Amino acid sequence: MTTTSFRVVIPARYQSTRLPGKPLADILGKPMVQWVYEAALRSAASSVVIATDEQKIVDAVRAFGGAVTMTSPDHVSGTDRLAEVAQREGWSADDVIVNVQGDEPAIDPELIDQVGALLARHPVAGVATLCTPIHHETEMLDPNAVKVVYGDDALAMYFSRAAIPWNRDGSAVDPLGHRHLGIYGYRVAALQQFTTWPVGRLEAIEKLEQLRFMEQGVRIAIEPAKTVPFPGVDTPADLHRITELLRNRVREGGR
Repeated sequence: MTTTSFRVVIPARYQSTRLPGKPLADILGKPMVQWVYEAALRSAASSVVIATDEQKIVDAVRAFGGAVTMTSPDHVSGTDRLAEVAQREGWSADDVIVNVQGDEPAIDPELIDQVGALLARHPVAGVATLCTPIHHETEMLDPNAVKVVYGDDALAMYFSRAAIPWNRDGSAVDPLGHRHLGIYGYRVAALQQFTTWPVGRLEAIEKLEQLRFMEQGVRIAIEPAKTVPFPGVDTPADLHRITELLRNRVREGGR
């Protein structure tokens, strides 16, 4: 595929241990998932749809006029949910889907476009994603911060919760150290294959599903994000922080 045409699917799971009903959390009078959806509409995507297994989310999305589809409640991951949507819609094997998480109401549409364009530029890859440089040792050593190393060809070599690369002779923070950002673009063919593969050995150890693609020989294109991404929402404190950020953005005339 040589064009930058892509679709956006937003998986929105209702259950959350730390913030139940997270996609419907109120932010300045709108549910969180509406902020995500509206940001995706400002990207270059040819279509945007929310995929969920919860009727409350379906009702909320329809109330604000968004596109939504109900998917199986049995999916282990958002990747499986995307694959179901692609199959149901009959999208072709070469179609590109950008997965935008439903808990990132401050997502920059430019990042969505970047992922779609990145995969289009790398026909050898089945997946594309982004990263950002690591500047602090605490982040490099944090197992919750997923690190990635990649080659000069902009293809990922490995993802890990460990500190990679490890500079044996210097600081723990190396110029090659990058943190992975959880936004993905997929070719439909790679998505459909993913659902047929068992959990990979490295995936099981690191608890990183992108390693399943790599263990099966699917290349992952990656590059630094063009803009600094805002964090997603996992806790009530995150919700408060993102609400204030968006309030300030609205005051300044943004969306």
